[in-house]
Amino acid sequence: MESNYTIRGATPWPARPGSHLPLTSGQKVFRVFNAIALAALALACLLPFWYVICVSFSDASAVLAGRVRLLPVNFSLASYQYVLERGAFWTSLLNTFKRVGLGVPLNVLLVILSAYPLSKEGKAFSGRTVYVWIFFITMLFNGGLIPNYLLIIKLKLLNSIWALVLPGCLNVFNVVLMLNFFRQIPPELEDAAFVDGAGHWRILWRIWAPISVPSIATITLFSLVTHWNSWFDGMIYMKKMEYQPLQTYLRSIIMTMNFETMSVTELERLSKLNDRAVKCSQIIIGAIPIIMVYPFLQRYFVTGITLGSVKG
Repeated sequence: MESNYTIRGATPWPARPGSHLPLTSGQKVFRVFNAIALAALALACLLPFWYVICVSFSDASAVLAGRVRLLPVNFSLASYQYVLERGAFWTSLLNTFKRVGLGVPLNVLLVILSAYPLSKEGKAFSGRTVYVWIFFITMLFNGGLIPNYLLIIKLKLLNSIWALVLPGCLNVFNVVLMLNFFRQIPPELEDAAFVDGAGHWRILWRIWAPISVPSIATITLFSLVTHWNSWFDGMIYMKKMEYQPLQTYLRSIIMTMNFETMSVTELERLSKLNDRAVKCSQIIIGAIPIIMVYPFLQRYFVTGITLGSVKG
């Protein structure tokens, strides 16, 4: 079946089968139920976050009385004012920015450099299968918490930002994603570059990397979220509060309020606030940066598998 709309001198493009047919009653019912199910799922994901926002903007007495539901009660910014004036919060936030600034570029760079040779065929890279299996085994087994902790001590990385960056600097799952993306790039692009005298380094950064922007954006987002949300390594590798990242600090605040380390002024101000509202305000402030970054990277997810083609 051919389309009625053709261009003079061009081969008619076949129409998609059934594209001109109206939706059946079953398809309409499926679309309605699908929309309802997705809306309910989205609502279930958003409601807890919205409740935290409402608590953070509510008055302490309203939060203590349990009157906060889906809207703030007695709108107040006292909790945010208290959080933003605390030096420990800003110190932990700065530590997280340092971790993200060092960890994300290092993660993406090592993933690209690892995935490029592993995406080659066996005749172009002898021993490729062995290396792939070595990487894959690390996804199934690891050394364990105690050996990793002893290694950090031996390397004298305790209470150092590198203790949060180096142990996870190469994520094998991201390598697999990038490897599979590289393998879908037409090999004719690489052959044409070799004919023009380009080497592997130039091919990687001038051809493969620009074509792989959607995949690079994906692993960048994965790495960003991982570094931003990690709290356990900060708890075991950072013994001093001033070196802990934001999520570790928030975890300690959420689990317990350490009144021994608070000044008299802070204790007086906290007595007029609700600790639950203070915790919620810190969670919201900590989530704002990652929420702001996500929309700029999400648009690459809907891009095509490859951004270039071979001109015949």
